Amino acid sequence: MFVEIDHIGIVAATWDDAKRVLVDSLGLVPDEQRSPLPDGVYFAPERTHNYFIKVGLGKTRVEVLIPADTTSGTARFLARNGPGLHHIGYACDDVAIEADRLEEAGLRRIDLGPGADPRRLAAAFFHPKSMNGILTELVPVYRER
Repeated sequence: MFVEIDHIGIVAATWDDAKRVLVDSLGLVPDEQRSPLPDGVYFAPERTHNYFIKVGLGKTRVEVLIPADTTSGTARFLARNGPGLHHIGYACDDVAIEADRLEEAGLRRIDLGPGADPRRLAAAFFHPKSMNGILTELVPVYRER
């Protein structure tokens, strides 16, 4: 079952560029528990440094993706489109079950590469062409530690 929107993913060239708008101008607060500063969390499959920003009092976050190189999918997205909306992340009770359900409904899942066990993935992605133009990510419900 989909529980909530976990995050809205945006891509930026640098953390300072994103911070300038989200933190300095909007007054949002970095979620250092989910993404310790200064480097955020490195997401190896996409070669990005990710930072989470708190939005008000709720659990929804803005995830900022900063490409670590110029060849990853996120880097190509940034070069083609500039900074901005990248994806929506939905929190699910069980990512594998929901991913299978969406695949069975005809939505196009994105393969994260060799060796990835689809039953143990922490996330599943669906191609924008099958999702009304928006890259879609399924993630487990985040439980604060």
